[in-house]
Amino acid sequence: MNAYLASVLENVKSKHGNEPEFVQTVEEVLSSLEPVIEKHPEYEKVDLLTRMVEPERMFTFRVTWEDDNGNWHTNTGWRCQFNGAIGPYKGGLRFQSNVYPGIIKFLGFEQTFKNSLTGLPIGGGKGGSDFDPAGKSDAEILRFCQSFMQALYRYIGPDVDVPAGDMGVGAREIGYLYGEYRRLKGAFENGVLTGKGFSYGGSLIRPEATGYGAVYYLENVLRHEGETLVDKTIACAGFGNVTWGICKKAAELGAKVVTLSGPDGYVYDPEGVITEEKIAYLLEMRASGRNRVQDYADNFPNVEFFPGEKPWGVKVDICMPSAMQNDVHMEHAKKISQAGVKYYIEVANMPTTNDALKYLMDCGMIVAPSKAVNAGGVATSALEMAQNSERLVWTAEEVDRQLKQIMDTIYSMSVEAAEKYGLDYNLVAGANIAGFQRVADAMMAQGPF
Repeated sequence: MNAYLASVLENVKSKHGNEPEFVQTVEEVLSSLEPVIEKHPEYEKVDLLTRMVEPERMFTFRVTWEDDNGNWHTNTGWRCQFNGAIGPYKGGLRFQSNVYPGIIKFLGFEQTFKNSLTGLPIGGGKGGSDFDPAGKSDAEILRFCQSFMQALYRYIGPDVDVPAGDMGVGAREIGYLYGEYRRLKGAFENGVLTGKGFSYGGSLIRPEATGYGAVYYLENVLRHEGETLVDKTIACAGFGNVTWGICKKAAELGAKVVTLSGPDGYVYDPEGVITEEKIAYLLEMRASGRNRVQDYADNFPNVEFFPGEKPWGVKVDICMPSAMQNDVHMEHAKKISQAGVKYYIEVANMPTTNDALKYLMDCGMIVAPSKAVNAGGVATSALEMAQNSERLVWTAEEVDRQLKQIMDTIYSMSVEAAEKYGLDYNLVAGANIAGFQRVADAMMAQGPF
């Protein structure tokens, strides 16, 4: 790493050392940019990177709400408007007890590059709260969401910042949040939140979009190797919307997902999550609020449940970590390599620690990074924004067609960027460079702010 990149990283570590997720994702991106910085000394002259690794603005707010027993609670909310150089801030809201500023910053930074890769005019942002919807009644979640939006609504809008859902924020939460936004503003405002229900401005296939997009990206990788998805086996994590979408599209294209995971462990289904009954049951599992993957094993024959374990080490063709950040550590990476896995396709935001990711690449595995692979979700959110602004409703086929085209383009951009800087078929570096270049060009054109 050259002196300028090293100094920027050292500054980030000094200022954000207590936010390891943010430091990790900044280090991962900067490690890819050395050939770009060497070719563009003007970036160092205006200290572009120091500006790029700091949010344009981030604010904290109090969220008070009443439970069903009449007791009051106070949580903290955050919104990080990381970079708006190429469009209004865009990124999800996460409601989980482990949310803190470092998580929000890391997600906002990743979102900036992910949104850039889509080629659409959207900047990067992220937000959320340390509130956990699990175990709460609908009425409690409604009151929390109303209080959250009462603090947030002044700072968002269709040309300013367009939030969406993330972990802990699904269709129910988006509905409650949007309902309060509309009451406060007295206007529809092009449906400033995305991921809305279809009855009030949502887009068809939005819930499946991240998973669909990941499979479309994977198709490109396989095509490069002269292979197809037919008869491939896939290890996934989680059982939420993203994994559900992967299961649906993979089954449609002839592959099968054989693992799912949850906080309680993972299941192995040798026949695959390929039938309509099994795929639909994932929705039942999520709606139950039990958050137990063992339920899948209890409901279908010939499925084995492994309590307290992760599915990294199962013998499959493809691993697609699709649950949460830092799910795959070095110990898991070694098991994945020993299992003979050829393709490692990140789907969740930063699911792999930096050392584990480097190990997998050094083993000769084909690795694709999450900021490229999971961009289908935000791309479809941007398509939802377009439909709202035009007062149109596109068919599922049209949304799916545009999604596939965007994912194909993201893959091509990543390959071309890596080749341009002499990095061969390095999809991780290629995605970082392609995402960075568009944001950097916009920032340079707009002056030092």
